[in-house]
Amino acid sequence: MEPLHIQQTSSTPLIQFNTGTGTLHISGESYPENSFDFFEPVISWLKIAVTECNELSLDIAITYMNSSSTKCTFDIIDILEEAFERGVKTSIVWRYDRENPRSYEMAEDFRDEVTFPFEIEAIEL
Repeated sequence: MEPLHIQQTSSTPLIQFNTGTGTLHISGESYPENSFDFFEPVISWLKIAVTECNELSLDIAITYMNSSSTKCTFDIIDILEEAFERGVKTSIVWRYDRENPRSYEMAEDFRDEVTFPFEIEAIEL
């Protein structure tokens, strides 16, 4: 499987896949000019990963995302949900800023969309 690494910028998150643990890590802020273009390679890569991996986890710590990034994140979670339904061991750890109640509410909104394990953890940012 090809590695995935997209460097963080001031408006885009760090995205990397740890082949040893099967973890897709996304962190930072996400408000690129065109979220769909930015996330397209991630979504394409993930569609391949779910066919090649027996276990996948998403570790996400987004401090801010615009509405189109939110849509792209739902697309990523939908791919993981489909993989889970096909028998891939799937989980999410969503890390949120404990000082920002809205970030916890956003994590809950995403958790409501899945049937696989979804953990929400507070962090200090």
